[in-house]
Amino acid sequence: MNRNGERHRESHVIYDAYELQRSFLSTASSWASIGAELLSNPALPMGYFGAGPAVASALQVFAGFYEDRGKPEFGIESVAVGGEDHAVHETVVLEKPFGVLRHFRREGLPADAPRLLIVAPMSGHYATLLRGTLTRMVENQEVWITDWADAKRVPLAAGRFDLDDYIDYLIEFLQFIGEGTHVLAVCQPSVPAFAAAAVMAAEGDPCRPATLTLMGGPIDARASPTSVNDVAMDKPFSWFVDNVIATVPLRYAGAGRRVYPGFLQLAGFISMNLESHMLSHYEMFKHLTAGDQEGAERTKDFYDEYLSVCDMTAEFYLQTIEHVFQKHSLPKGEFVHRGKPIDPDAIRDTALLAIEGERDDISGIGQTRAALDLVEHLPLERKKYHLARDVGHYGIFNGSKWRNNIAPMVEEWMRAHPRIPAEPAE
Repeated sequence: MNRNGERHRESHVIYDAYELQRSFLSTASSWASIGAELLSNPALPMGYFGAGPAVASALQVFAGFYEDRGKPEFGIESVAVGGEDHAVHETVVLEKPFGVLRHFRREGLPADAPRLLIVAPMSGHYATLLRGTLTRMVENQEVWITDWADAKRVPLAAGRFDLDDYIDYLIEFLQFIGEGTHVLAVCQPSVPAFAAAAVMAAEGDPCRPATLTLMGGPIDARASPTSVNDVAMDKPFSWFVDNVIATVPLRYAGAGRRVYPGFLQLAGFISMNLESHMLSHYEMFKHLTAGDQEGAERTKDFYDEYLSVCDMTAEFYLQTIEHVFQKHSLPKGEFVHRGKPIDPDAIRDTALLAIEGERDDISGIGQTRAALDLVEHLPLERKKYHLARDVGHYGIFNGSKWRNNIAPMVEEWMRAHPRIPAEPAE
């Protein structure tokens, strides 16, 4: 058998082995959950004596970690504004094979409220990872979000999905929403969102973003490299092709599609911070044994989201590795879209805000700020940089510092920079 045939067979083995393990652990999780309920049942004596409570708590932690997960729901039913609760309505307004455009609007929102497109990462997690981002922004803006599909559930007949397609999707979404839309890109999509803005600016598209906020994204991964960057740089491109690309098994709608599995991405992130994740689960165990259900639920809610993963198409993942992390095509002026060079300097009137976290261990300090240097002819008053002190990667777009400090600044930036047409780039 030739080398290509061996690779194809190995790619099947990777996914099949994972599915077998997942089946075993899912069954074990179900039994652990049953055991935890029995041991904590107040009608049974073992719930009060001996090791019963401790064993029940341990089983509950195990069950939560290995339970079978599907795609989470956004579940944003209302938000509090001005001391009053306002219902939030969620609708899918545009459907495409590899993602849908979801619209969120709260009742009572002024008719002239800013329109915001949140670009969620396609990086192994669902768009619901940005639930905290969305919940905060829907308070004062009319919001749309990119809800990317799990590649293993997209039939082969739908074709490919690569970086060019990602950029095309963003352009189509912006044209659908209309002129004057603001864009907020979190982490990985900072590169394609920046590219889409440049393409639209060069073409004089009236639906180009009014503002573009980039948060913790690898515009130039050469700045302050992190362990994520090191992994991408330490291995040749061929290693990623040979070792992390798998074929979707027959049980899924996307059977036969080549993907980068979400479970491999998750394993990589967990291994980077293994001690922290172990400590989190130990703290959850202590909350449960102490009867602190609220504290335990906070940890469980986070991991319910964090452990829900999806697959990326092989072509999108490999192009991201090649152009973002290895060749650094965008900051070098070598990034292309549909065969045409992308000119960042075409951005002349889209106000650009770059936000980084002081403790970000995924996108290092300076990687996002680099975008400001690529738009040489954008007026200085339409550029801004913010370093969020004592904030890690997820704290940029979630948690109290996001809600109370970063989000208000983003809102102020949007309101200060509505669309002001400029002369088209030469």
